[in-house]
Amino acid sequence: MTSTDMRKDAEDSGPSGYAAARLRLLTEEARSGPPRRAALSRLTDEWLTGLFTAAAGDLRGISLVAVGGYGRGELSPRSDLDLLLLHDGADSKAVAALADRLWYPVWDLGLALDHSVRTPAEARKTAAEDLKVQLGLLDARHLAGDLGLTSALRTTVLADWRNQAPKRLPELQELCAERAERQGELQYLLEPDLKEARGGLRDATALRAVAASWVADAPREGLDDARRRLLDVRDALHLATGRATDRLALQEQDQVAAELGLLDADTLLRQVYEAARVVSYASDVTWREVGRVLRSRAVRPRLRAMLGGGKPVAERSPLAEGVVEQDGEVVLARAARPERDPVLPLRAAAAAAQAGLPLSLHAVRRLAATVRPLPTPWPAEAREQLVTLLGSGPPTIEVWEALEAEGLITRLLPDWERVRCRPQRNAVHIWTVDRHLIETAVRASEFTRRVSRPDLLLVAALLHDIGKGWPGDHSVAGEIIVKDVAARIGFDRADVTVLSTLVRHHLLLVETATRRDLEDPATVRSVAEAVGSQSTLELLHALTEADALATGPAAWSTWRGSLVTDLVKRVAAVLAGDEPDEPATAAATAEQERLAIEAVATGSPVLALRAQTEPPADDTDQPPGDPEPLGVELLIAVPDREGVLPAVAGVLAVHRLTVRTAELRALDLPDGVEGSVLLLNWRVAAEYGSLPQAARLRADLVRALDGTLDIAGRLAERDAAYPRRRGVIAPPPRVTVAPAASRHATVIEVRAQDAPGLLFRIGTALDDAGVRVRSMHVSTLGANAVDAFYVTGADGSPLPGEEATTVARKLEETLRA
Repeated sequence: MTSTDMRKDAEDSGPSGYAAARLRLLTEEARSGPPRRAALSRLTDEWLTGLFTAAAGDLRGISLVAVGGYGRGELSPRSDLDLLLLHDGADSKAVAALADRLWYPVWDLGLALDHSVRTPAEARKTAAEDLKVQLGLLDARHLAGDLGLTSALRTTVLADWRNQAPKRLPELQELCAERAERQGELQYLLEPDLKEARGGLRDATALRAVAASWVADAPREGLDDARRRLLDVRDALHLATGRATDRLALQEQDQVAAELGLLDADTLLRQVYEAARVVSYASDVTWREVGRVLRSRAVRPRLRAMLGGGKPVAERSPLAEGVVEQDGEVVLARAARPERDPVLPLRAAAAAAQAGLPLSLHAVRRLAATVRPLPTPWPAEAREQLVTLLGSGPPTIEVWEALEAEGLITRLLPDWERVRCRPQRNAVHIWTVDRHLIETAVRASEFTRRVSRPDLLLVAALLHDIGKGWPGDHSVAGEIIVKDVAARIGFDRADVTVLSTLVRHHLLLVETATRRDLEDPATVRSVAEAVGSQSTLELLHALTEADALATGPAAWSTWRGSLVTDLVKRVAAVLAGDEPDEPATAAATAEQERLAIEAVATGSPVLALRAQTEPPADDTDQPPGDPEPLGVELLIAVPDREGVLPAVAGVLAVHRLTVRTAELRALDLPDGVEGSVLLLNWRVAAEYGSLPQAARLRADLVRALDGTLDIAGRLAERDAAYPRRRGVIAPPPRVTVAPAASRHATVIEVRAQDAPGLLFRIGTALDDAGVRVRSMHVSTLGANAVDAFYVTGADGSPLPGEEATTVARKLEETLRA
């Protein structure tokens, strides 16, 4: 359908003709992106011009102006129409009547309208008071009526903007910062707002406003393409949802990707992240330049007076060979020769990070354009400068992003390309893969005093997830990649072995500590065999904590840290030559004996709650203070019988208590006391609010055991009371038998979507299978539950292989139902 055809339809049929032409335009598959936005703007221009001409009649001194996104010709399928009816104030009643004849046809078609009626003086006054109005007027475009009126307003508004730039630009920067604080960074969010998040369309518009001020201009390379890509995604989102939304929700990403002809949602997110990264970096550079120019303007008159009118010379302070500081940025020295000095990019980056200063755009671009590749293996200085850069703490991030924006990182580390802007569809992770790696290095820099080889710790932190760009287990893939990368960087064979071990086993400590029985010698020996040496264990401990802290709030806690520290101490003892003792049945404490005797006497469960705390470890560099809570210890003694585990788990679920660890064992009673008692020693935490009273827990447990408390029904009612939200479909549960994990029990691992009552369902299924749970280790990461159950047969021995497999398969079928 040609533009002429659409115009004819609009003219012939009025609003209905415009609506039909608009629908045809939006459903044309051959026309998308900028051509469709331009065509939609032209079609809308022609329709509104027709409305204005028919309604205005002989009125003079009035014009219809498109502002904001419509003024820029960036109409997406569900965009608002931003319109200003500009008039000279001669006949306010006639203007009001004209406005009605313009706005109502727009509303009748169900189009969103952002409208105003003002004189030029009113428009200038409103713009002076409201920065958003000012920004919209910078993109004013004449549609119909008095062209001179529109042109005069445009000229005046631009002049005001340039004259008031020293005041308005800091205001605009603050507005952008506040929005970024509310909406987050587009380049890392799983459900980003394409318009409002940092690096989105609002920031791209702000850069246009800065350029219009003549104070500074954004780096243009790639910026227009990034803006176009974000607009294309918004168009596809509007068409896919039928709504005026800028939020790229998880459940709509596959459809939006298909609308754009992309492979899948991950490809879509990666393109969005790449575009956002360009806009964010351009914003950083631009606002830095705005600050420099405004400071210079404020200081220049005083300097000129002091120097007798001479031009001040910017001071340059040496930082490293070929690198100096000037005007608060790191630039290349005049004598620097990047074409002869391949280490210069790393030396400049390390110097900038150490000084806490940004690398200037000009310096990075000059390095990208002229520097020679590093030889293989790298010279020692290059490796040392990389380690210095990684060990500089938070300033490393901004410097690394500057190098990456100009392609220098992938030149230094070609394998980086696979993880660059790669999304992580896991609620635990708050960063893309590449940013997580840099964040881990920043965290690891805090632990360099705890290890004998900080260089290996920092490089392992940078590369520990490098395998996520490859199919299969990322730890296995990463081990192979790191052997090659570490050799190219220039580490010797022994260091390469350590680095590959750290990457291969970077999840070993936290997974073992939270999912295995640390009292079992087989657990400790397996970790010792994988780690191999005390020095590697020391590095792995620091890497584990840095990795978790850089992942997100849900990945680390005092409780997890205490478990990992306990495991490390046990493994260190084995590596020092001490053999772990076989687990012996611990003697009952006085409190446990008291509870057991009471349980036998009453024939019903008894329990006690006790808070558990632990002070900060000596090597955590934390200030002394009150111990942190690790949860609440729940001791339950109950006469031995079937169904104890699901009953206890169900009652805790009903009371919204989260189980962190659990141990079940038969208790030897004192002489003269007959009976068999199960002792459950669990650590629990309140989901929210305070813990219930022990008496209430006991009463419900009694009812659960005698069958008068319908736990399944209570949980189902609670689940039904909350409306289900649309979201990403969770992968199905997976249940496996861990091979050779223990000599005393069979270890069954359950990975499933966390939900109220999950532990109750698992306990019921295991109870139905006739197996006994000796202990369990519960770990919840975001929406994922990863639990390990140490089970035995009725005789207390591990399950035979086929029986264990059958139990695991039936449990998985139960959880999938």
